Amino acid sequence: MDKNNKEKNYIIGRNAVKEALKSGRVIDSIFVLAGEKAGLIKDIISRASEKKIPLKYVNKKSMDFMSRGESHQGIIAVAGAKESCSVDDILNYAKSKNEPPFVIIADGIEDPHNLGAIIRTAECVGAHGIIIPKRRSVGITFGVDKSSAGALEYVLVAKVGNISSVIDDLKEKGLWIYGADMDGKKWSSENLTGPIALVIGSEGKGISKLVKSKCDFILSLPMMGKINSLNASVAAGVLMYEVRRQRG
Repeated sequence: MDKNNKEKNYIIGRNAVKEALKSGRVIDSIFVLAGEKAGLIKDIISRASEKKIPLKYVNKKSMDFMSRGESHQGIIAVAGAKESCSVDDILNYAKSKNEPPFVIIADGIEDPHNLGAIIRTAECVGAHGIIIPKRRSVGITFGVDKSSAGALEYVLVAKVGNISSVIDDLKEKGLWIYGADMDGKKWSSENLTGPIALVIGSEGKGISKLVKSKCDFILSLPMMGKINSLNASVAAGVLMYEVRRQRG
């Protein structure tokens, strides 16, 4: 990606742009594929006009260049970078809702589509926020934003320097730490109604050895076929919805 694209924060795709507009995120301009005016794009154009956001109509070649391989669906917004929050912001958000904290920790997720899908599910189940490492992990890229289908606009994301230290801090604040791994207890056998953080490991290596050693419990999903592991975002989705089911 060239320098100019690195400096811009693109929100790519119809749902992602729509949710950015709804959430009130500051948007500098919106690029629209010339000739596209039907369906959701028509609604986006109308909302953008009401907010006096500049609309720029460009050809497909330009849109493809900006999206760098992502499916842009004829629309790309340029916005200020989404600000990360602190871990305390996530816990305070849970407190403001009078709910026990439900936090997702992404330990080394490298695929933007996986992280985006995890963010999307986290928003759907009512998780209070997501913690990601600043290094050795995908950041909040436009690929993550696109894959989250707009959910990134509503989910608190904290970037931290050391996941292990954060886990220690969460434990001191009363959270139980649950890791997802193959050699744990049945995913539905534990009480997940209290204050918890759910740790999801990377696509290939899973949870790091140090982080796993700090987990209070390890949860596993049954594997009945010949494949011995699930996609990280799929496993995260199953476990997050089990938390949601138990909490009612």
